[in-house]
Amino acid sequence: MVLLAAALVGGCAQHQKAAEEHVTPVGTEVVVPEAPPLPEVETMTIAPGPGYVWVPGAWSWRTQWVWDHGRWAYPPQAGAIWVSPRYENRGDKRVFIQGGWKY
Repeated sequence: MVLLAAALVGGCAQHQKAAEEHVTPVGTEVVVPEAPPLPEVETMTIAPGPGYVWVPGAWSWRTQWVWDHGRWAYPPQAGAIWVSPRYENRGDKRVFIQGGWKY
């Protein structure tokens, strides 16, 4: 039973690391065809433990606007800061700027 739990935890850690390696870098810009919808209203819950950071919900562009729900996250390394994704109007262009952990 203990070996099974250890294998599952190890597999989760590898999956998380693999997912983080394929994340779009913070600050990556994409010209989008339309403004995002209005933000959804979310309630911040109690942190699951010390050191966690609230990552607010936000619209992200993935060939269409997708709402990423707010969540508690543990910074991947000491000193990491969460940068929320954002959207800007630049003249006649609309630009989505990727958020994420900044080191």
